[in-house]
Amino acid sequence: MINYDFQYDVIVVGAGHAGCEAALAAARMGCSTLLLTINLDAIALMSCNPAIGGLAKGHLVKEIDALGGEMAKNIDATGIQFRVLNTRKGPAVRASRAQADKQLYRLRMKRVLEHQENLHVKQGEVTALSIDGGELRGVETRSGISFLGKTVVITTGTFMRGLIHIGLNNYPGGRAGDLPSVGLSDQLGKLGFNVGRLKTGTPARLDSRTIDFSRLEAQFGDDPPVPFSFSTERISMPQVPCHIAYTNPRSHEIIRSGLDRSPLYAGIIEGIGPRYCPSIEDKVVRFPDKDRHQTFIEPEGLDTVEVYPSGMSTSLPIDVQIVFYRSMVGLERVEIMRPAYAIEYDYIDPIQLHASLETKLIRNLYHAGQINGTSGYEEAAGQGIMAGINAALRVKGLEPLVLSRSESYIGVMIDDLVTQGTKEPYRMFTSRAEYRLLLREDNADLRLREKGHAIGLVSEHDYAAYLRKKEMIAAEYARVAATRLVMDESQQQFLIKRGLSDIQKGTSLEQLLRRPDISYSDLAEFDHVSRETPQTVLEQVQIQLKYQGYIDRQLDQIERSAKLENTSMPADLDYLAVNGLTTEVREKLSRNRPDTLGQASRIPGVTPAAISVLSIAIKAHAGRSAAEESQ
Repeated sequence: MINYDFQYDVIVVGAGHAGCEAALAAARMGCSTLLLTINLDAIALMSCNPAIGGLAKGHLVKEIDALGGEMAKNIDATGIQFRVLNTRKGPAVRASRAQADKQLYRLRMKRVLEHQENLHVKQGEVTALSIDGGELRGVETRSGISFLGKTVVITTGTFMRGLIHIGLNNYPGGRAGDLPSVGLSDQLGKLGFNVGRLKTGTPARLDSRTIDFSRLEAQFGDDPPVPFSFSTERISMPQVPCHIAYTNPRSHEIIRSGLDRSPLYAGIIEGIGPRYCPSIEDKVVRFPDKDRHQTFIEPEGLDTVEVYPSGMSTSLPIDVQIVFYRSMVGLERVEIMRPAYAIEYDYIDPIQLHASLETKLIRNLYHAGQINGTSGYEEAAGQGIMAGINAALRVKGLEPLVLSRSESYIGVMIDDLVTQGTKEPYRMFTSRAEYRLLLREDNADLRLREKGHAIGLVSEHDYAAYLRKKEMIAAEYARVAATRLVMDESQQQFLIKRGLSDIQKGTSLEQLLRRPDISYSDLAEFDHVSRETPQTVLEQVQIQLKYQGYIDRQLDQIERSAKLENTSMPADLDYLAVNGLTTEVREKLSRNRPDTLGQASRIPGVTPAAISVLSIAIKAHAGRSAAEESQ
C-alpha cells in the first residue's frame, strides 16, 4: 500500500447527495478536503426518481440551503417542473418539489465540486479504513493508495456489498451500471459496528416515443415556478409537464402471476424494504381490494426520451415487467429502455452515532446517508452537510454543531436515528416533528441562516440579503400594528364588500389580518404598502399573526423541555449500576449510550420514571467526580 504524500483535513467517501454536501461544507469551511468516488461520471447521479423535494423532504432541502448547502441551488438551476404541494393546507405541511433534468443536475454538481477551493476530487474505491493503534489515520483504496486524513466521512449509499435483483437473477452492483463497494462493511463489522441489510428498488425507464400521451392526464407545474433556494431570484429553465397513468385489474393479475419469480416473495431478498415506498408487487399483495394504482410519468430531462414511472418500482422478471407496463392505458406499445430492479445493501445501525454523526466506536469517523439506514436524496444530503460541518469543526478544535428537534427537520431526523435506530429505510415525514408549525419551509432561513454564517458556509452576500429580509419583516410587523383604519371611501367599500359591518374605525391592520377570512391579498385593495412589499415578507408576518396562539404554545413546550435537552449524560456512567432502573431500561441505555437526557427520554421503553432516576444518578455522578478532582 502506497501512502499518498499529503494529509487531508477531511476525507469524504462517496459522491452521492450526502457526499457532495459533506465535501462542499468541509472545503468551504477552509479544510483541505478529499472526495473519493468509484466513478467520477456518477457524481450526484439520481439513481431513482429524477426529482428533489416533496412532503417533508422539501423542508430538508430548504434547511440545507439555509445552512449554506448546494442542493437547492442545484435543482433551481436544472429543474424542469416546480410545484408547491399541499397549498390548500396549513403552512406547516406545504412542501416544494421539482423535477430535474437528471444529467444537467449531475453535471452542474460535478462542476461545482471541481471548482470549489480546498476540494480535491478523485476516482477510487475505498476498501478499508486505515487504523493504527485504535486511531483513525485515513482510508485505503483498491488501487493500492492509502490517503491520510484527520477525519473521515463515509457516505457509501447503496454500494456496500450491493446486490441487484431482476427476477430470480442477481449480480453485484452499487446501482445498475456501477460496481459495488466490497470490503469496507466487513471491516466495520469486525470493528464492532452492527451491520444490517436493507433493500430498495427503482422502476423501469420507459421510451416516451412509445407512449400515447393523448390518453393520459397532463400535470403542469406552477406558473411562475417557485425556487427552492433563498438565494435564487427566478427559474430560467424551460418547464415541461408530467402525465398521470393508472394500473388496472389486468395489471394486477399479471403481477400476481409472476410472484413465484419475484425475489421478494421467493425469499431470495433478505433486506427489509421501505415501508412508505413499496414495490408495485407489494402494493398489489397488501391492498388486494384496490383496483388501480397511480403513477406519474416523469421526464428524465429535456434532451432525452427516457421517462420515469414513479411508484412502479419492481424486481419482477423482465418478461413480466414488459407485459405489466403494457397493460396500462396509453402504454400498450411502450418499450423498456432500462429494466426495473431491486437492490440490497449493507448499512450500519445509527444508534452507534453521536448526534454530531461521529461514530461512538471510532473518534473522527462520521457516517452520513444511506449507510445510516435512511432513504432519499434529501435525507442523505441533510446528514451529509451536518457530517461535513462537524468533521471540519473537529479539525478546527471547535464544538460540534448539533441541531435540535425544535429548530430543524434535520435535527428531528438525526435525533430519530441516533436514539431509536432503524430496522427499515427511514423516510422523513412532517408527522415526525412535534414542533412542525415552527419548522416550516418558508422560515428555514430565519431558523438556520445565522448558524450557517457563523460557521463560514453562508456567503456575506447571502447573509446581507437575509438581514435585509429580517429587518423588513420586523418593520412590516410594526407597521400593521400601528396602522389603523380611518374609514375613508376605499376602506368602507372593502368592508361592505366582505360583510364586515362589525369593524370599527381605529381597528388596526394587525387585527384585520388575525381574522381567518382576511389576508394580505385582501388588504392590497386599499393598502398600497401591502401591494409593494415583497411576498416573502408578507408571508412571514401573516403566518405569525394568524397562528400566534399555536406558535406560543409550541415555544412554551420547547422551553419546558429545554432542561432535558441540555443535560449531558456522563460518558462513563455505568447504567447497570444505577439503582431504580429496570433490567430492560439498563440494557437499552447501555446499548444506546445517549448523549443527553433528552435523547434518553426518546429511547423506546425508557419511561418518565426512569428519566427521574437518571436525573438523580447524573447529579450523584457529578458530585463524585467533583470530590475526586478535589482530592
